[in-house]
Amino acid sequence: MNAIDRTGKKYNRLWFVITLLAGTFTMSISQSSLSTAYPTLMRYFDISASTVQWLTTGFMLIMCVTMPMSPWLLNNVSFKRLFLTILLVFDAGTLVIVLAPSFWVMMVGRIMEAIAVGVLFPSFQSVLLTITDEHQRGKTMGMAGLVMGSALACGPIISGIVLNYFSWRGLFVVFMLVISLVFVGALGGLIRDVMPQKSSHLDYWSVILSVGLIGVLYVINQIGQKNVDWGKNSMLLVVSVGALVWFVIRQFHLTTPLLELRVMKTINFDLAVILTAISYVALIVTTIIFPLYYQEVLGVSPLISGLALVPAAVFLSILNPLTGKLADKVGFRRVMLTGMGLIVLGWLLVTALTEQLNIWIMMGCAMIIEGGNAFVMMPAVTMGANALPTQLVPHGTAVTTTIRQILGSTGVAVATLVLTTVTQHQNMSGVAASVAQISGFRVTFILMLAIELVGLVLALALRDTQAE
Repeated sequence: MNAIDRTGKKYNRLWFVITLLAGTFTMSISQSSLSTAYPTLMRYFDISASTVQWLTTGFMLIMCVTMPMSPWLLNNVSFKRLFLTILLVFDAGTLVIVLAPSFWVMMVGRIMEAIAVGVLFPSFQSVLLTITDEHQRGKTMGMAGLVMGSALACGPIISGIVLNYFSWRGLFVVFMLVISLVFVGALGGLIRDVMPQKSSHLDYWSVILSVGLIGVLYVINQIGQKNVDWGKNSMLLVVSVGALVWFVIRQFHLTTPLLELRVMKTINFDLAVILTAISYVALIVTTIIFPLYYQEVLGVSPLISGLALVPAAVFLSILNPLTGKLADKVGFRRVMLTGMGLIVLGWLLVTALTEQLNIWIMMGCAMIIEGGNAFVMMPAVTMGANALPTQLVPHGTAVTTTIRQILGSTGVAVATLVLTTVTQHQNMSGVAASVAQISGFRVTFILMLAIELVGLVLALALRDTQAE
């Protein structure tokens, strides 16, 4: 499968895609596998659960700020150089973690990893969409979804195997070795300059204002936490929202904005962004709330609750490439309507059967929800890209991934808050602890059902359109 790069030279497109997705897969696993190592890290550094959680929370905050930078970087830096730099930054951050003498030094390495991942995640989607013919994009993005879904399934398994034989540092050594191999392959010619270049000035004010994302997401993640100073948090939220409003207004007044938000005016793209975010909320909340139900209500071990998530993740991985091909054949609207219908069905079942749920029923419901996600999330990204001119695809994917990350984080925070609040209120009313827990989960399930019903209604408004 030969193709032509930006310089007019031939390259092997298949090996290009494999190398690109290998780096993405490894970085994605570094996210999904880390929670398994939390107890080990808590003992090693003698830290609390709320402190170790910053390995994920801090990672997410930095990642969201670097995502809007990806369109500018793709336009101003040759893709091969950009990809090699991303790999180097990630490898250097991982090395800092391996050698870290304290938790906060480890956090520095984690931040470096987050910078690399934040740039890569929207960039790899933009590149795949740009180098693929429009009628084949569904298939290609389905393969990308397979990689991301596999990382979700494999992360906890790989982490568990490595931690069973080696120390926690061994887990990061594995990541570093794989990324180093990808770097060698990319340097050796497997990655080429395939993105069109259009040099532009970097608007530093936009970069500074985009940091408001950190403040907003930080406050969101404080929802439901104990001993939170809401006076300071409220002030931080006001300042951060103000910065983001200024950021948005500024983008519409710049000739070459950091992030082209005008893409949101495009038919189908706006709905695609919202639908991919709503489906992501369903996916991420399932991976957080279901294990809590397994452990707190059904009384299973953390290991079993983690393994119970694997079938749904595997199902998601299998369906992703199939739904991509299906979208190319029958249209994105039908595929995404099917997906939203499955997601709604999954949440409807857990809501209706809350008091009768066992681990097997919940595993089946998780498979329905995550299977529905395969019909929505990547097809929505592809449909949104098809609605845009080629030169705006990088901006479109950056907008999509950023909004998806923000709404996913918000969804988890709100679901956790509802679960905690309802359970505590029931306990204060003198209800038995077990009944209070089930009530909390039922209300949380109803909330998720309502959100996904909104997504189903929005899917009905989709139109099968071609790029203008």
